[in-house]
Amino acid sequence: MTGPVVAIVGRPNVGKSTLLNRLAGRRIAVVADLPGTTRDRIFALVSWEGREVTVVDTGGWLTKPESSLEEKVRYQVEAAIAGADVVLFLTDGRDGLISADEEMAEWLRYCGKPVVLTVNKVDSAAQANQVAEFHRLGMGEPLAISAHHNRGIYELMDAVLASVPPQPAEAAEPNRPRLAIAGRPNVGKSTLLNTLLGDERAIVHESPGTTRDSLDAVVRWRDRELLIVDTAGIKRRGRTGTGVDYYSLIRALQAINRSDVALLLVDAGEFVTAQDMHVAGYVIEAGKGLLLVVNKWDLVPEVQRQEFRQKAEQRLGFASYAPIVYISAQTGQGVDRVLPQAWEIWQERQKRVPDSEINELVTQAVDRYPPPRTGSRRLRIFRAYQHDSRPATFILRVNDPHLVHFSYQRYLENRLRESLGFRGVPLRLIFARAARRMNSKRQARAK
Repeated sequence: MTGPVVAIVGRPNVGKSTLLNRLAGRRIAVVADLPGTTRDRIFALVSWEGREVTVVDTGGWLTKPESSLEEKVRYQVEAAIAGADVVLFLTDGRDGLISADEEMAEWLRYCGKPVVLTVNKVDSAAQANQVAEFHRLGMGEPLAISAHHNRGIYELMDAVLASVPPQPAEAAEPNRPRLAIAGRPNVGKSTLLNTLLGDERAIVHESPGTTRDSLDAVVRWRDRELLIVDTAGIKRRGRTGTGVDYYSLIRALQAINRSDVALLLVDAGEFVTAQDMHVAGYVIEAGKGLLLVVNKWDLVPEVQRQEFRQKAEQRLGFASYAPIVYISAQTGQGVDRVLPQAWEIWQERQKRVPDSEINELVTQAVDRYPPPRTGSRRLRIFRAYQHDSRPATFILRVNDPHLVHFSYQRYLENRLRESLGFRGVPLRLIFARAARRMNSKRQARAK
């Protein structure tokens, strides 16, 4: 497991989902002013100061559930706490300390987990007196934040990371690509692993959910060693239970997070489901290479295969850069294409392009199709270069990042792919404001 698991818990309507969205930098959880909006656990991979953290949002904890649904929500919260490395206990500074907070604090004391007490909705320094009464909970110094206004977030995450053991240094394995076999339950992940290894390494059974943990195995291929991780099936959100199912999901997400390339297995008998696209989203968010593997291809009649391919490519259009291989893990058909494709994607992920080449490509793309105007202003790109991080990340220095339209960003990404490749690898374009000196020099040349 590559990073700590942080569970955000608290009574209903204290701002847990707003905090998750703030940490993730995007809207993941549904946020509303009505209590009880979040029922299932929601996961986000968050990178903070070089550390990877899995943040779990939970539903509102009730001391005395009055319905079967509220009972299930509480059960989900307790499972999240059991699987967490640290608990972020969120309270509401506007409401002040109430009995429900005291009852939850009493319950958390017996869980044996590090707890970071946090008071949300403290929107200004003048409201700091809202925090003092939370000392009565006896859970250390309460941290004042405003998830909505981005206040106190840095201090909060520093406290969270200080509450967990330091991340162990991983041995460098530049010559051992890490592949994660991911997908829904019962799509044939363990069968594929065993076929690749030529050994009964993983337990294979017809009932879904046989693999409850991540299995690591080393396979030798063309005098190279590759580390392959078979993960538990990622169930649709809302179908994940507690206990074993919950830990399996966490480990599957973290196996994807520590991989270089994810082999996303799809069941040809069930076509491409919404959950398949959901798992692909996890892989893309984590910035990993992606190989789509359609399993059980032998069960699709020959006359239907062309139509299947066309519809699958349309449905997975958001990951059109990822190659697709069609296999039968059971019979071995097409399996010999999996490792060569994964190796190619891994090599693409290591690719570095000279700054001059990137600059020239972006300049040509802009000349061919200039950015549209926003009012009286137009986006200007002064410099482009590749960052050292992975996945392939390109920094574009511009006059104003707010002038970047999504469609134009996609256009530039497509032009870079056409010229540079990066097959199977997500590209990230970061638009940063150019230094004032660079901006003025370019304007002077234009005159």
